Amino acid sequence: MGGVSMVDLIALAERVAAGEIKALSIKQPYPHHIFHDGKDVENRDWPTNGRGWFIVHAGVSKSELDKDDEREMAMPRGGVVGMARIVDCVREMDSRWFFGKFGFVLRDAFPLPLIQCRGQLGFFSLEAETLQLVAAAIREVKP
Repeated sequence: MGGVSMVDLIALAERVAAGEIKALSIKQPYPHHIFHDGKDVENRDWPTNGRGWFIVHAGVSKSELDKDDEREMAMPRGGVVGMARIVDCVREMDSRWFFGKFGFVLRDAFPLPLIQCRGQLGFFSLEAETLQLVAAAIREVKP
C-alpha cells in the first residue's frame, strides 16, 4: 500500500468522517486498474488544483471497453470502492495509462469493499451516513 501506515489510515478515517475529503466518480474498469494494475493517473478533460486524498467512487454506467468482458462487467459499481491521493495534475506523463488532456497523478491507492451511494460529476461531497461507512471501512484496512 505504498507509504500508508496504520497511523495515516486512522487519521484518514477521521478526516473522511468529518467530511473533509471529496469523492470523484470513475467508470469501471479504471478503479480496478488503479487498485490492482498500477494505473497511476486519472485522465480528465479538465484540470484540478486539488492535491491529497480523495474517495474513489465507481460509477454505475459501464464504459464501452467492458461490454463483452464478463470479469469487467462483474466489477463493483454504484458506490465507493477505495481511496487514492492526487499528487499532481499534468498535461503529459510517461505512463502507459496517460492519454490526456489532463492527468491527475495518483499515489497510495487502496481498495475498499463497495459502499453503495450515488455519484456526481466532478469532485463531490458524500452524505454523512455514507462518510461514516467509508471511515469504518478505512479503519479495517491492514497496511
